[in-house]
Amino acid sequence: MTKSLTLRGLQKTYFDPFAGAEVTALRDISLSVAAGDFVAVVGPSGCGKTTMLNLIAGFLPATGGEIRVDDRAVAGPGPDRGVVFQSFALFPWRTVLDNVAFGPKMRGVPKARRHEIAREYLALAGLAHAAERYPNELSGGMQQRVGVVRALANEPDVLLMDEPFASVDAQTRMTLQEELTRIWEQRRPTVLFITHDVAEAVFLANRVVVLSRGTVLDDIASDLPRPRSWSVLIEHPDFKTLTARVLQQVRAA
Repeated sequence: MTKSLTLRGLQKTYFDPFAGAEVTALRDISLSVAAGDFVAVVGPSGCGKTTMLNLIAGFLPATGGEIRVDDRAVAGPGPDRGVVFQSFALFPWRTVLDNVAFGPKMRGVPKARRHEIAREYLALAGLAHAAERYPNELSGGMQQRVGVVRALANEPDVLLMDEPFASVDAQTRMTLQEELTRIWEQRRPTVLFITHDVAEAVFLANRVVVLSRGTVLDDIASDLPRPRSWSVLIEHPDFKTLTARVLQQVRAA
């Protein structure tokens, strides 16, 4: 079941041995993502985007504040938060079907049912034909699509995405962005999407949050029409206006 994500006063400091001092990566981050919403986070390198995602995923401990999925405090990694990384992170010895079915398997779902779930999500991403293939038999774009549906097949309450399309070429990236919006519009998972690409953030999300030096600089709503495709939005005046506004904020960050 899709759930909300809330950050209250989130902070992260660490000791930098090269500087010989404490460094503040995040300071007093407060952010709410409603159940079923799609929020993108942008900002310059070093602003704390990936650190924030790693805290939400439970990979790093916070030094202040709290993270909640609905009413439950986050205390470490858990199946309620799915993560899609920039690297494909697929098991090379497993078929595409078994990669996607891995999460349900770990939750104890019987084999027939988890394969049914995996085939359903593969079909949703247009990958039904690749079910019995291995990752090394797929293109980079197809591997990343498998990575996305593998996370979705585990039915997390919140989907965390850390620049998942950064390693593919521009044309494939646009196709993956359109695929992701289509899947989101059908399933409505709660998504927090980290990216350096301002146009990508505006294209995908309902809100674009700009981080600067470990804090929220702006939170910009996007009501661009859905379903979204590049052929329609690339010339849409509101898309150009929003992209320019977010880019201006990122450059000022």
